[in-house]
Amino acid sequence: MRYLSKLRVYSIPATRSWRRCRMIVSMAESNPALREAYQRHERRWADNLFVYAVVSRRSHGVSVGINLNPGKECNFNCVYCQVDRLVPPRVRKVELEPLALELDAVLRAAADGSLYSAPPFNAIPMGERQVRDIAFSGDGEPTTYPRFKEAVEIAAAARTRFGLDATKIVLITNAAYLAKPAVREGLAVLDQNNGEIWAKLDAGTDEYLQLIDRPNVSIEQVRESILDAARRRPVVIQTLFVRANGESISDREVAAYCDRVNEILAAGGQIKGLQLHTIARKPAEPTVTALADDELDRLANFVRARVRVPIETFYGAGSELTQRSRERTMRSRNGR
Repeated sequence: MRYLSKLRVYSIPATRSWRRCRMIVSMAESNPALREAYQRHERRWADNLFVYAVVSRRSHGVSVGINLNPGKECNFNCVYCQVDRLVPPRVRKVELEPLALELDAVLRAAADGSLYSAPPFNAIPMGERQVRDIAFSGDGEPTTYPRFKEAVEIAAAARTRFGLDATKIVLITNAAYLAKPAVREGLAVLDQNNGEIWAKLDAGTDEYLQLIDRPNVSIEQVRESILDAARRRPVVIQTLFVRANGESISDREVAAYCDRVNEILAAGGQIKGLQLHTIARKPAEPTVTALADDELDRLANFVRARVRVPIETFYGAGSELTQRSRERTMRSRNGR
């Protein structure tokens, strides 16, 4: 197979992350098309079945997604999930050879610039048109796929082939199965290829976990699974706060959530940071709505006072992503 000349992406050092975040927020505030692009996360690109691209606010640019659950299988049933399981899937079984070809096609389009010729990608400013990550996400839980390690190896090979030295390979996971031996093998490949785990932790108690995530595991199992991964490498914890049936998460529940995070740290887990966010796209269930900016800021400050790790906040659809709150977030992230 022939490939175009390599596309190289250079990362920005952590000490410059605040400056970079301010730049990205400023661009989003002055570019309505970019704000709209953050809300568009259709898991479709061309005629692909397994690989797609989105403009990601958390990745700060293009994220190339790999969907290992096209049949919409998941061991969680989160109330805020955007996947409509009433709509039949186009395909149920993952085929790794077509997946690899689709991944090459998306990365080639990013390399030759054709990806940015149409919405939503044409909203990205010229200087930010880079593939920030290749992410295992999609319509379910990636670690339930039995050939997870092979899929990670395909992503790693493509990352090397296209010269994406600074591009991360990200696993976006509900964290239930990180301790399974087969998953650990895939995570070892992730570690060797600038990998990062974004592990979900939405609650501090079983009661709230069942209300929001409706999983097949307990909060203790989730905590232990995250700890198993975090003892081996730093992980990112992603947490989504919502208003369900008109009610936001209570301070008591957030305090319990902080306890679970601190327990991971006390037991030797490494946490790179917390991503606190709310709904940015329409969920499948209408009873769930996003928190206002000031509500999310208050919860972030509540967590920040109890947990000594960097915190980044991501606001809801239509939010202006105020400079004031994002600067406060990044000051915490950089220890200022």
